[in-house]
Formats: sequence, structure tokens, C-alpha cells
Amino acid sequence: MLRIILSRRTVGSSLLLASLMFLTLPAIALALPEAPTDAAAMAELEAALAADASAAVEDVPPVADSSLMPKMALIFDGTAAWFSDRDNLQAGGHDPYRTGFNLQQLELHLESNVDPYLHMQANIVWGKDGVELEEAFAQSTALPWNLQVRAGKFLTPFGRLNPTHPHAWSFVDAPFALTKMLGPDGSRGLGTEVAWLAPLPWFLEVRAAASHPDAETGRSFAGEDGKTVGTLYDLLWTGNLRQFFALTDDWSLYVGVSEQQGTGPNREADTTQLYGADVYLRWRPVDDADRLAVSLQAEGLYRRRSWSGQQLNDWAGYAQVVADLNPHWQVAVRDEQGSGVQDDPLDPLWTGHRQRYTAQVTWFPSHFARIRLQGSADIPSWRDQPIFAGMLALETVIGAHGAHAY
Repeated sequence: MLRIILSRRTVGSSLLLASLMFLTLPAIALALPEAPTDAAAMAELEAALAADASAAVEDVPPVADSSLMPKMALIFDGTAAWFSDRDNLQAGGHDPYRTGFNLQQLELHLESNVDPYLHMQANIVWGKDGVELEEAFAQSTALPWNLQVRAGKFLTPFGRLNPTHPHAWSFVDAPFALTKMLGPDGSRGLGTEVAWLAPLPWFLEVRAAASHPDAETGRSFAGEDGKTVGTLYDLLWTGNLRQFFALTDDWSLYVGVSEQQGTGPNREADTTQLYGADVYLRWRPVDDADRLAVSLQAEGLYRRRSWSGQQLNDWAGYAQVVADLNPHWQVAVRDEQGSGVQDDPLDPLWTGHRQRYTAQVTWFPSHFARIRLQGSADIPSWRDQPIFAGMLALETVIGAHGAHAY
């Protein structure tokens, strides 16, 4: 009897549900849109759907092909400085030159492969003298016999520090040996260069360059009023040989020699020869977890000039020791020495010996920023008092920037 009662209740529920569906179907049918009844209505509907799809595609921003975009970096170097003497003998184009705040540079770096045969690089710098095209050159990538050629405006391959930019330096300012011999912006200019990598068990590279000197970038060859080039010998010719040796797993050695030759501002009578030697010795234990490294770097320059009927010989150099204690801290000291000559048309006041001692400590918050505190004592023999200086420098980098040369 119980089974029959349940069956009757089930049947009753099904009949009630069917009755409700029968009553609500007309209302649902009235609420739904009518389907198109002819070809014209169907075509209108398809056109509306196509327009909506097109609008959705246009709202999506186009994506640039990253393979065609050059690598870009923006590098800022600014310094708060104090000098005990307003005439502080700071001669570098990127050196802090006054008590107060100094913009050393804001550098825009761009580089990219042009095609399978050429690579292009440019460095545009905003500094105390305005905007300047520091470098812009094309460099070959696929020449035979270990050859490489570049052409454009570039830093000449003289010595170790001259081909580098301030963000690769271990001190806030440039050694006075380079500003005295090569000029405030270093040795650079429009020209061409050929490099050859020797097929030897160790690294040996030879470079030869010809460039157009001027007062700022070829100081020992052009003079204050520049120079007119009449023959090939009036160009600035640079030769450089550099070698690298991996002495052990922990020790490495780099040595180089350089030479520059050309005429002076009075090209019929004046000639200049500039010779340089540099060394870089680095100790970095490969099993040190803090990445400890200590390096010794030194450069010496000797200059011979027949200048307006005079024979002028002078020299200058520096040596520095840099200790990278860990990825965040660095300390360094530098010793600079240089001679002077009487009646020098380039440095008439530099008549005797000059020496400068510098120390710095640097904190790297990350790989893209550094804060450097530096102090120095400059002792020119022709001055009654030393020149003391203190500097607090900030450097930041954004964008993609390639690794510096060893």
C-alpha cells in the first residue's frame, strides 16, 4: 500500500510540473527576439556582428617588433662637491668643477646590430657645456682573418682609461695625466680604426686608428685654435697593442702600450709624439662567496713636442688600488704624479711637479646605482697651499647597457 501511495504522489508531481511548463512557455517565447525571417534581415545581422569584431581588434594596441629596437640606456652622474680653492685645477670635461652641485653627465646610450655585417653604437651626453655627440660609429662584425673595422666618431684606443666612460671609472674624476696629455674629453674624434686579434694561445690585439684632432679631443696636437689638416700626417695617428694573461684561476694580468703621432698647430714645424704604457693586475679568488677582488691599475704617459721652435718634454701618470669587498662595497686609493715645463703654450702655469692623492668608498645599492664618497689632496709645486676636495657622487642607470671591457 505504501508503494502505491508513493507512485501516486510521483505521478501527481509530474503532472503539476508539466502544467506549469505549458503555462510559462508562451511568456518565454514572447520575451525572446524573433529570428530573422528573410535573407535581408540575416545579412543585416551578419554586418552588425562583423562591425563589432572589427572594433574589438582596433582597441588592441599594436606590439612593436623588439628585434628591431636598439638597446637603450640612460646614465646619470651628479655630484655635490667642495673645494678649498675656487681655482681647483679640475680640467676634465666630466669632473666636478665647483663647490656645490655638479652635473657630470647624463648619457643616452644606444646600440644595435644593423645587419649581419655591421653593429652601430651612439652616446649622446648632456653636461655642463650642453648637449654633445660623444660617440657614434659603425663597427664590422663579419670580416675574415680576425679583423675588425670601425668608422665614425669614437674614443681612440690609447691606454686603458681613455676608451671608457665615467660610469666605468673607479673614481669620481679623471686622472690629471689624461686631461693634461689627451684633453678634457679624452682623445677622440672622427676617423677610422682597424683592429686585428692575433691567433695565439693568449689574448693579443693590435689597433691602429686615424682621426681628426681638435682643441678639445686632440690637445697635444691641435692647440687652442684647432688645426687645419693638409696632409695625411696632419691627422692624429694612434697605435695600441694590448695583451691579457690568465695567470691562475685567481690571478689575471693585462698589459698595453700605446703611441700617438701627429703635427702641432703650426704643422709646417711642429710635431708631437705621445707614448703610453698601462697595466692591470687583478686578484679574485674564485671560491670566495663574497666575490672579493683586489686590482692594481697604473698608466704612464710621456710626451715629446717641437712646439713653436721649442723642445718640450713632460710626463704624467697614476696608480690606483681598488678593493671590491663584496657586491655592495668598494674602497680605493689613487696616487697621481706629473711634471711641468717652462713656457708651455698648453699649460703656461704648470711649471713644476704636481701630485694628488685620492681615496674613495662606494656603496652599491644594486647593480644599477652607486653612491661614492671621495676626498683628495692636490699639491701643485707652483701653489703656496694644497687644494683639498670632497665629493659625494650619485650614479643611476636604467635600460639595457652592455658589459664593460675587462
